[in-house]
Amino acid sequence: MLGFLKKPVVVTVEINMNLVALTVLGLISRLWGLSYPRAVVFDEVYYGQFVSLYMKRIFFVDDSGPPFGHMLLALGGYLGGFDGNFLWNRIGAEYSMNVPVWSLRLLPALAGALCVPLAYQILVELQFSHCAALGAALLILLENSLITQSRFMLLESILIFFILLAILSYLKFYNLQRHSSFSGSWWFWLVLTGVACSCAVGVKYMGLFIYMLLLAIAGLHFWHMIGDQNLSNISLVCHFLARGLALVIIPVAMYLSFFYVHLTLLYRSGPHDQIMTSAFQASLEGGLARITQGQPLEVAYGSQITLRNVLGKPMQCWLHSHTNTYPIRYENGRGSSHQQQVTCYPFKDVNNWWIVKDPGMQQLVVSNPPRPVRHGHIVQLVHGITTRYLNTHDVAAPLSPHSQEVSCYIDYNISMPAQNLWRVEIVNRESDTDVWKTILSEVRLVHVNTSAVLKASGFIGASLPEWGYRQLEVVGEKLSKGYHQSMVWNVEEHRYGKSQEQKEREVELHSPTQMDISKNLSFMAKFTELQWKILTLKNEDTEHKYSSSALDWITMDTNIAYWLHPTSGAQIHLLGNVVTWASANVAALVYTCLSLWYLIRRRRKIYDIPEDAWQLWVSAGGICVGGWAVNYLPFFLMEKTLFLYHYLPALTFQILLIPIVLQHLGNHLCRSLLLKSMFSALVVAWFSSVYFVYCTFSPVTYGEPTLSVAELKDLRWKDSWNILIRKQ
Repeated sequence: MLGFLKKPVVVTVEINMNLVALTVLGLISRLWGLSYPRAVVFDEVYYGQFVSLYMKRIFFVDDSGPPFGHMLLALGGYLGGFDGNFLWNRIGAEYSMNVPVWSLRLLPALAGALCVPLAYQILVELQFSHCAALGAALLILLENSLITQSRFMLLESILIFFILLAILSYLKFYNLQRHSSFSGSWWFWLVLTGVACSCAVGVKYMGLFIYMLLLAIAGLHFWHMIGDQNLSNISLVCHFLARGLALVIIPVAMYLSFFYVHLTLLYRSGPHDQIMTSAFQASLEGGLARITQGQPLEVAYGSQITLRNVLGKPMQCWLHSHTNTYPIRYENGRGSSHQQQVTCYPFKDVNNWWIVKDPGMQQLVVSNPPRPVRHGHIVQLVHGITTRYLNTHDVAAPLSPHSQEVSCYIDYNISMPAQNLWRVEIVNRESDTDVWKTILSEVRLVHVNTSAVLKASGFIGASLPEWGYRQLEVVGEKLSKGYHQSMVWNVEEHRYGKSQEQKEREVELHSPTQMDISKNLSFMAKFTELQWKILTLKNEDTEHKYSSSALDWITMDTNIAYWLHPTSGAQIHLLGNVVTWASANVAALVYTCLSLWYLIRRRRKIYDIPEDAWQLWVSAGGICVGGWAVNYLPFFLMEKTLFLYHYLPALTFQILLIPIVLQHLGNHLCRSLLLKSMFSALVVAWFSSVYFVYCTFSPVTYGEPTLSVAELKDLRWKDSWNILIRKQ
């Protein structure tokens, strides 16, 4: 029974020393002197503020992408004990002692370091030689721009890491497909492909393009499997379901989980939640939640309410009125009704309160029991302070002459009768008998007499002149019959009116509510709203000193000064290895030309290279050229401020293409021993130049040693580069 003890237990482990050495070198190149400089470097000023908000659990919205990348940066701060107390307002500002600089920069640096062994393994899985794989890894290792970008609290290195991990995982899965389908390792690499794709998309939406590329490649491979007569129908169905689970369902679930964690962590109100709906704001601790806690849920006749415009552009605002009237004549000579002004006011104010009145009754208080207002009911809206009725009529609005003026009616005893009946239409109703609910219901107020819809003017900056206190215009929109958020309002603050006398009512309007009704949103409701805001909320792009066009990136005609020492000439720049960038462009051109040549020749039944070499050439191109294209070409369609670092994911794929082309040239075009020897010597000389350029520019990659003015001028290899020279 104990016979197995007669022999020793032996564990055999294979260690790829190339992989170990490359990993160590990658870690050294990215982690060395990571805390230097101890100052805010370029976009750290942008991402740092989000890290601080995570530390303080304060909600924010970043229109640049999903939250996963921000959470990883915040994880570094959390591991370092960061309390979030730092003012991220200036590039170059010295970090205070409470900021764990090394921890904040650690995860991007680790991701950048691991890209080196990933590059090696990708070429090995593509069936290229270990020499070519080693060359690809060393090119990534010695690429100055990738080093610079990975040594600071930035997201590009993390994005590139997950992209390369997704590529490697799929290649390993595909290679196992031939002999180990549905094995443990087969499942592991397939699922890891989906996980890595989801993480790439979760860091930046640019990861979506590589995800689509991998889905296309997986679809093509499965299409070939369908033609395999050795596979049964059941086996094909199982393969299809496995891919659907790993490459679609799991990534979607993970993407949702990023937002779930994000929303769970950020439960406190902050400056960014003002762009969200009232329901979303009320779900956060503090802020609007403190004001709306305990409000009545159902709007009834006699309710006192504030109406917030759902659009929130150009800023959030509430339906508002005050005692001032429209001028008899506007600056352009057009006449007005001279009625009381109605505007959309971007601040909380007692003049934002309105009373929902039953047109058939005079009372302005809620009856017992309350009579709720439902979809389709006709109401009058009485301004709480001035007691005048919301009104519109066939008079042109002050800034939008195609629309009707909205006012609070003043009886001047002239031929302009009151038209103050409004029909409540609940846009997000589930049935035609839905009750108008506080915060939750989005309503349109349709004028009964003219069918005009109450609307916050859609013009950006459509604020009234001095006579309207620069408040935003409100109109009755006559022409549009479609749904637009500027026509939709929701009740934000709400109380049941109890005072019939005006003086008592004014006191009541200033008092807090008492009833306790919960308005918690579901996760999916919050996710949908936040996702929509991220996709549609665009900050106004401004020209930046270091912004560039996508065409500038290929030839590296631009650079970015990341940091300058306040007293010495030490500085850090985002500058690539010139030899590597030029070689990557040449490799892409050679690959394209050779591929076209081979295709034309193959069309003529002339096969210059063996079939297995051709398949290897095509598959490598699909990954590398395809990866470059999907990470670069979309920028020509984007209307946003672009920087050189946006090119780095595409550049990474171009770099992987260099040793692929070199091996192909050496194996198939250099046929004689002499040519092979000369070619090898040229490759060694070329790689030496790559290392020389890396060393030359390392002072502006790492920020030290400090260079003299003459040395800095010598680094300006292109007139378009902005190397900072201090005046003597």
